[in-house]
Amino acid sequence: MHLPLRLPHYSLVGVASVPLMSHWKAVVGLEVHAQITSTSKLFSGAGTEFGAPVNTNVSLFDAAIPGTLPVLNRRCVEAGVLTALALSCRVNPVSVFDRKHYFYADLPAGYQITQHRLPLAQEGELEFHVFIPDVHHKPYIKKSCIKQLQLEQDSGKLLHDEEACRSLVDLSRAGIPLMELVFEPDLEDGEEAAALVKELILILQCLGTCSCKMEEGALRVDANVSVHREGEPLGVRSEVKNIGSIRAVAHAVKYEIDRQVRTLESGGVVVNETRAWDTDSRQTVPMRDKEEKQDYRYMPEPNLPPLRVLLNGQHAIPDIKKDCVNVDCLRRKLPELPRETREKLINQYGISAESAVILVNENNLLKHFYGIMGEKKSRDPKLSTNILIMELLTILNKNKLSLETSPFSSYSLGEVVDLLQSKKVNLVTARKLLQEIVSGNPQSPSEMVEKYGWAQITDSSEIEDVCTAVIEQNPRLVEQFCAGKTKVFNSLVGKVAKITENRANMALVVKVLRDKLSKIQNS
Repeated sequence: MHLPLRLPHYSLVGVASVPLMSHWKAVVGLEVHAQITSTSKLFSGAGTEFGAPVNTNVSLFDAAIPGTLPVLNRRCVEAGVLTALALSCRVNPVSVFDRKHYFYADLPAGYQITQHRLPLAQEGELEFHVFIPDVHHKPYIKKSCIKQLQLEQDSGKLLHDEEACRSLVDLSRAGIPLMELVFEPDLEDGEEAAALVKELILILQCLGTCSCKMEEGALRVDANVSVHREGEPLGVRSEVKNIGSIRAVAHAVKYEIDRQVRTLESGGVVVNETRAWDTDSRQTVPMRDKEEKQDYRYMPEPNLPPLRVLLNGQHAIPDIKKDCVNVDCLRRKLPELPRETREKLINQYGISAESAVILVNENNLLKHFYGIMGEKKSRDPKLSTNILIMELLTILNKNKLSLETSPFSSYSLGEVVDLLQSKKVNLVTARKLLQEIVSGNPQSPSEMVEKYGWAQITDSSEIEDVCTAVIEQNPRLVEQFCAGKTKVFNSLVGKVAKITENRANMALVVKVLRDKLSKIQNS
C-alpha cells in the first residue's frame, strides 16, 4: 500500500528563493569555522567545555604569559585529517603554522596561530543536495570546491558592561581548537549556501569532529557576497561575518544579494566592507570597511616545528613514527557519510530522492526508519517513509514538539505501519494512533485499535448497507449527480465517512457508491 507523497512544510533553510533579475548574477563563497571536539585546547591543556565560569579554562599559555610555549594537540590534528579525507581533500605531508598579527583586547598575545601559507589540506570538494519543498520539484545536486582546510586557535570573548562603560575579557575561549574551511566562490544564492552548511554539519557530526552546536558558537559561517551583470567582471564583494544558524545563512545571503542589486540599480556603489547579520531587523549592518587592506604581517611560528603526517604507506624515521598521524589508518576509520546513506536509501529501499534527503537531514527520523525496517523486512519502505515524513512530522509540528524530546519508540511506529499495510486501519485512524503515541499513551497501537473500536470496516455487506442508507437519505444529492453534477459525489462519500466515524475502507466505499449510482442513472 503506497500513500501519495505529499511533502510537508519542512525546509532546509526556511526561506523561499526569489530569483535575481535576469541580467544580474550573484557569486557567494563561504568560510566556515568549526570548533574541533576535544577535551583540551589546540596548544594547551586547558578545558574546552561550554558554559564554564568566566576565565576558568585558561592556561598560562592562553593568557600569553612570557616564557610559555605551545604544545600541539594530537587529537585536533587527527580530527582535521579525518575531516579533510571525508571532504576529498589532498592532505599535505608537511604543513606549517604561522603567526597572524593583529591587535584586539581578547587576543593577549597580539597574534593568532593559524596555517596561512601551507595548510593541513587543500583542493577538496563538497557535493550536496539543494531541495526546498514547494519551491523545487525535486532535489538538484550542487558541488562546491574547497580551497583549504587549516587548523587555528580561537580568540577570547569581550563582555560589555554598558552601565559601567567598560569591557571585560573572558579568555576561556582563547585557544579553542578550530578548523577553518575556505570554500571557493561557486555558489549562487542563499538556498545553496544554507544547503552546503547543512551537509557540512551532517558530515562533521557523522565524523564526531565537531558538535556543530551553532547556538554555542561551535560552528560559525562567514559569507562573501558579490553581484555583477552577465558577461562583466566580478563585482565588489562584502563579507557577512559570524552567521549563527542555517536559517540565518539563507536569509543573510539573500538579503545581501538583494541589497547590492538595489544599490547598483539606484546608481550607488557597493563598497568592500565587513557586515554583520542582525537577526532582529533581519538585515545586514556595516561593521568596518576594507578600503585599506590590513597587514597581518604573517610570519612562521618559531615555537612549532613543521607538522608532518604519514601518507600512503610512507615510512617515517623510527624515533618519530609513533608521534606521526597516519593518514591511511584514519582513512580506514571513515564512517558511512551522508551522501552514501542517501544512495543506500534510494538503491536498497527504493524511496525517492526527496524522501532520502529529508531522512538524512533528520538523524532521529533516519534512526526510526532503520528501526522500523530492521525489525520486520516485510514492511513497505515507501509507506514507512511517508508515515514518518508526512504524518509524524506534521503531528509533531502541530504539537510544537521535536523528535529529540519525544519518547516514543520505533517499535510503536512500526506497528502503525503494519496495521496500515494490512488494511486493519485506514490513514485517518493511523493519524489518530500517531497522535496517541506522541501524547505518551503507553498502550500499543493494536491495543488502542481494539479498545477504541478503530478497526477498519472492510465487510462489503456492511459498507453496502451504509451506502444504501446515505443514498436514501440524500435524494437531492443523488438527483444532482444523475443530472451531471459529479462533484456532489464527494459529499456522498463524506457522509459515509461521517456515519462510519472514518473507519470505512474508502476505496471500497467509492466503488460501491459508484455502482449504486450508476444503476440509478441507468434505471
